[in-house]
Amino acid sequence: MLVFLLLEAPFASFRPFQSGSYRSTTPVPSPSTIYGILLNLAGIEQRTETDKPITLIRDDLPDIEIAIGVPHYPEKPKSEIAVLSQQLHNYPVGASGKELAKKTYGNKYWIAPVRREVIVNLKLIVGVKSDKSLCDRIVQGLNGELNEPRYGLPFAGDNNFFFDNIQVLEKLPCTRWYCPLEDNTRPNRGICRLTTWINRADNTKTQIRVFYPSDNFVLEPPESAWSKLPH
Repeated sequence: MLVFLLLEAPFASFRPFQSGSYRSTTPVPSPSTIYGILLNLAGIEQRTETDKPITLIRDDLPDIEIAIGVPHYPEKPKSEIAVLSQQLHNYPVGASGKELAKKTYGNKYWIAPVRREVIVNLKLIVGVKSDKSLCDRIVQGLNGELNEPRYGLPFAGDNNFFFDNIQVLEKLPCTRWYCPLEDNTRPNRGICRLTTWINRADNTKTQIRVFYPSDNFVLEPPESAWSKLPH
């Protein structure tokens, strides 16, 4: 069965693995992120025991194929990436930086400037291929028809950014679909590294691929845009 969803959020950020004073965002969420959102909507718990130091992922999760794209909605505000500047107030370790205290006349003196990218007016199209029972559960979860407890809420990357609209689409808009970069793919703008599966026990086994947006806006996702999860 095939279902297409429109997801919209006023603010979002999808951080790749990184450290430092500049935190970027990928233009779209990773397939592994979308997989977690879909399981949440369907009321399917993906965690194993939660009383362990590391919360692992169950190995009996359902198979889903996912396609991710950015739609063309000329009547809606354009999505763009903004950069926020912040001051992080840290607690110094031991006597680190004590010579700075004199310059701030009693105020906090261990402050680090950082910059963070944020997507404004996020709009996504997500294609879902799976068996009918799972697709039905996703739609029932969206409609509030699942009478089962669920953990948390789906959020748009950072856990203080929430979707304000997730709906099933009967008619697809023209969309630029993200496809994995292959050896014969010509260079293109907008490439990004997206996580296709996370291994919480051993991060070296986490799977990441390079994706690129299709050249043109098209209705149906190309076959190469579909990612199979779990891996």
